[in-house]
Amino acid sequence: MLHDALIIGGSYAGMAAALQLARARRQVLVVDAGQRRNRFAAHSHGFLTQDGETPDGIAARARQQLLRYPTVTWIGATAETAAIVDEGFTLRLEDGSQRHGRRLVLATGVTDTLPALPGLRERWGISVFLCPYCDGYELAQGPLGVLATSDAWFHQAMLIPEWGPTTLFTQGRYHPDDEQRARLAARGVAIEATPVLSVGGDRATLQLADGRAVALAGLFLVPRTDFANAVAHGLGCALEEGPMGRFLRTDARKATSVPGVFACGDAARAAGSVSLAVGDGAMAGAAVHQSLVFGLG
Repeated sequence: MLHDALIIGGSYAGMAAALQLARARRQVLVVDAGQRRNRFAAHSHGFLTQDGETPDGIAARARQQLLRYPTVTWIGATAETAAIVDEGFTLRLEDGSQRHGRRLVLATGVTDTLPALPGLRERWGISVFLCPYCDGYELAQGPLGVLATSDAWFHQAMLIPEWGPTTLFTQGRYHPDDEQRARLAARGVAIEATPVLSVGGDRATLQLADGRAVALAGLFLVPRTDFANAVAHGLGCALEEGPMGRFLRTDARKATSVPGVFACGDAARAAGSVSLAVGDGAMAGAAVHQSLVFGLG
């Protein structure tokens, strides 16, 4: 069967893209490996009508609604490779089977690589976070920390005091200059140069190299990211470099540098959230449909 669109990734962006195409009565195949980026979080915030709901619940309701459309097919699998062919694209799945489509949407999401600190990964999405808009309010203005892990440390350290008194942990590797120190001081940010060795406690208690323990309501950091699926590399899609890692370059209508390939969600943004992923996916889905109607130009 030749689908109108193949969508790699069935999280929020991929489903939003599929929904636009389904409502245009187009044949859509969603291939999903079932590894949403926010699967570690207990609740999702900042998305209208779904604020405080569980990530699993939002995704399950979205899938249920999407699959009411008879032109949508869902396969729980990993897409291994994609190839450009005369009629569009061919996907090879992990079981060796192939699927064919006229357009391809990359909604693969990304994976987060965290610093190698004991206890950090176990608290990711629970008391260690990236996005204060998603998780800051619930920390009830308690003591917060920013762990410097990349050149984005200053931006994050300036932002986090909106949600509580903040300490910047530089790990002894990042050194604020005089102007940065003045601006941080104006925001009430304390600077701690002693390295953090581990994270423990019910929330986020940092054990420092000099023996001190610092109890926090929450810790923020900027992880490194990479694509959750390598299909984009094989297609030769152009990339951009963001504060967390590379992401797919797209135009305003979510088209990549490869004709017929569109991208949306965290894989196609420097940063994201559930609401941004849904908006991104809706734009991509509409753009794919219009490209089918009007051609690729």
